[in-house]
Amino acid sequence: VQRRHQKVVERAPAVFLSGAQRAELTAAALAIGRAAHYHNAGTVEFLQDADNGRFYFIEVNPRIQVEHTVTECATGIDLVKAQIRVAEGARIGTPESGVPAQPDIRIGAHALQCRITTEDPENNFIPDYGVIAAYRSPAGFGIRLDAGTAYSGAIITRSYDSLLVKVTAWSPTPEETIARMHRALWEFRIRGVVTNLRFLDQLITHPRFARGDYGTRFIDETPELFRLPAKRDRATRLLTYLGGIIVNGNAETAGRARPARLAPAQLPAGALPTPAPGTKQRLDELGPERFAAWMLAERRVLLTDTTMRDAHQSLLATRLRTIDMTAIAPYYASLLPELFSLECWGGATFDVALRFLREDPWQRLTLLRERLPNLLLQMLLRSANAVGYANYPDNVVRFFVARAAERGIDLFRIFDSLNWVENMRVAIDAVLEAGKLCEASICYTGNLSDPHERKYTLDYYLKLARELEAAGTHVLGIKDMAGLVRPRAAYTLVKALKEEIGLPVHFHTHDTSGIAAASVLAAIDAGADAVDGAIDAMSGLTSQPNLGSIVEALRHGPRDPGVDPARLRLISSYWEQVRRQYAAFESDIRAGASEVYVHGMPGGQYTNLREQARALGIDEARWPEVARAYAEVNSLFGDIVKVTPTSKAVGDMALLMVTAGLTREQVLDPDIEVAFPESVVEFFRGSLGQPYGGFPPGLQSKVLKGAAPLTGRPGATLPPVDLAAERASLRERLPREVTDDDLASYLMYPRVWLEYAQERALYGDAGILPTPVFFYGMEPGQEISVDLERGKTLIVRYVASSEPHEDGTRTVFFELNGQPRSVRVADRSQAARRPAPRKIEPGNPKHVGAPMPGVVATVKAAVGAKVARGDLLLTLEAMKMETAVRAESDGEVAEVLARPGQAVDAKDLLVVLR
Repeated sequence: VQRRHQKVVERAPAVFLSGAQRAELTAAALAIGRAAHYHNAGTVEFLQDADNGRFYFIEVNPRIQVEHTVTECATGIDLVKAQIRVAEGARIGTPESGVPAQPDIRIGAHALQCRITTEDPENNFIPDYGVIAAYRSPAGFGIRLDAGTAYSGAIITRSYDSLLVKVTAWSPTPEETIARMHRALWEFRIRGVVTNLRFLDQLITHPRFARGDYGTRFIDETPELFRLPAKRDRATRLLTYLGGIIVNGNAETAGRARPARLAPAQLPAGALPTPAPGTKQRLDELGPERFAAWMLAERRVLLTDTTMRDAHQSLLATRLRTIDMTAIAPYYASLLPELFSLECWGGATFDVALRFLREDPWQRLTLLRERLPNLLLQMLLRSANAVGYANYPDNVVRFFVARAAERGIDLFRIFDSLNWVENMRVAIDAVLEAGKLCEASICYTGNLSDPHERKYTLDYYLKLARELEAAGTHVLGIKDMAGLVRPRAAYTLVKALKEEIGLPVHFHTHDTSGIAAASVLAAIDAGADAVDGAIDAMSGLTSQPNLGSIVEALRHGPRDPGVDPARLRLISSYWEQVRRQYAAFESDIRAGASEVYVHGMPGGQYTNLREQARALGIDEARWPEVARAYAEVNSLFGDIVKVTPTSKAVGDMALLMVTAGLTREQVLDPDIEVAFPESVVEFFRGSLGQPYGGFPPGLQSKVLKGAAPLTGRPGATLPPVDLAAERASLRERLPREVTDDDLASYLMYPRVWLEYAQERALYGDAGILPTPVFFYGMEPGQEISVDLERGKTLIVRYVASSEPHEDGTRTVFFELNGQPRSVRVADRSQAARRPAPRKIEPGNPKHVGAPMPGVVATVKAAVGAKVARGDLLLTLEAMKMETAVRAESDGEVAEVLARPGQAVDAKDLLVVLR
């Protein structure tokens, strides 16, 4: 099999030659040799016509050829040894020559040879160059290797042939030979340069190759050969990421306090019992409606643990990583099967996983579902905002909910940031259609204990509850996102709801004030069917009340939840150790804050807003200014419900007022120009919905500058997204197929997800690194184990880092499974010494980049010149070949960055069009 008249794969004997044809062909070869008086090893090449069987002479190579290995393996004759012995005077047929007499030569095996090169099949077979970072070759019976420069540390230059190694397989049958070659190709590990290994495997395993049904144009006429499986190369990519953290640090922990001790968290000791059936099995058996009836009939109070979602969102800026959740998940399943649910997904975790942790939130959900087979998995859904910060078209919300349900979410806690039921209906209907448990929630605000409360009264909440019951929710949630509900108000509200509607009530609050546990107990006394808490080590402050303490308070009483407090403490011990590793993300809050009753800031926002203020240069001493401004903004906005995304608008405006020194009067004055944050503009435009009591008209007019606001449901004004078209468009930007998970993430956060996908392609799954290593890298001599998959573990030892090279990079040295391995990493602190070359923007037709590494030979493009698609711009030289670089679109040359003699790497930006 050949490509551009260069052999790629050789076989012996030829599967399409009959015995008579072979005899005729060899006789012709001998006749040529005799006529030329040739006395040496040599190769006579013929071309056979596949249609009529005739063959035609091409050329003679008076030497041993690259393909001599298949002849040797098929016949058992050492041709190299034989040509030397014959040159010394030995005769064919004598023992001295090593070649039997012609009648005694037999073909005893089928042989197949593949040429492993540094050519890139996905880039027109352009040769790659660089340093082989790792090399491992196959072995075993029936495998032969002929290599030269193939070894770890070998430098592959632009100036020589791209062949690394030849691998030959042989066996008694063609089928077994192909199987052996397939195994050998998969056993190769060559890292640091691109190779054709995957392409060769596609070729030899193609059915037509096995049948011998191919010709010299087989590669050109078989496009499926180029549908290559994705390169994994997980170890190299992971080491590159790890090297970057070692050299440059993690941007997430820059400028933050480093934990004093970074010991790995220890899981509870002892064998785990088989998980007992839990609420997951009960929901699957009963269905949502009968499950809700079971909740109403259950005497014990049901408990939800928020540790894996709201607790760390409130305490640790949502930075808890999947690896730390999945490690403890089986212990929840085995030790705490009495729990009602685990809140573990949605809210801000989706965005943060992609944006900061470089994790796939869908992968997190999948892993948790596998490890928690008996408990309900609960998510927080922002109704029409899904898990984003803006309203999405209705079909996007439905698509997202269906995907989450399919992936493992059992209970959807749905809320609207303005308590507007109209905005919740699409999400509620989507959950009902998916057959999952729907918990539509009322966001609590105001002060129900205050007899002077005129806006958020008991009648207000009861009316909302009746509307949500009519909308079809199975469970009614009370979402006290700021911890504003006082104990007496909690009792009053829950008791009234239980008397008014026939739904289970699920109570959620935050402990920002320091007395939330009293509110939880009051809600339970009033008849709440389920309540939220956080595991001891992750409770309190802006998180949820202490779950272990709630259990102890109810123990031996009529609402005893039946959870073993000793087992809770076992799991809490793990979380206590884990939390130390996230010390960089802890806020400076040391105690409860009664000021929450003034500003009403949600617990999940409280710590994040302090971080935002710090980033803007507002020190801790000025935090009270921010808190007062937050309360002032809430008043300016009409005393609204504050929860994501409306709370973001209030927070953004508060920060603006503090940093710009704005007063309430200045904000309201129509003659004073204010650059309102975009979140504020969107709020007053009605893009988040309609607040109870309406917008303050004067401020709305000033913010919108005369633009007409929306008056109806935002989702109703948004055209449906063409999901198929979005998928096709996204596919053009990815080197792989687009999954439903990909599409759902992209629809929520297009830019963030694309950045995540690019990093994932570069570095693989960095989420498998231990948390201390992910955030802080490794110390010289430190060794870690990393599980790539079940049964496949990498042992990584960090050895050292070099001084900066001239190009501003450092070499980071590791031992990988006991073998030396190194990666080169750009040192950002050295960027000023030698700026990195500009790279093309993927998908930008105005960017013309280097298709391969090489040297610029000629430059035809000139600034200001008009060019048409296909016009020659410049040429590159590499590996004894010249490549033309042409314009991909019509335009005018705006920049020429290339110059003759310049060495370039693949994807370096050479010309910019406009």
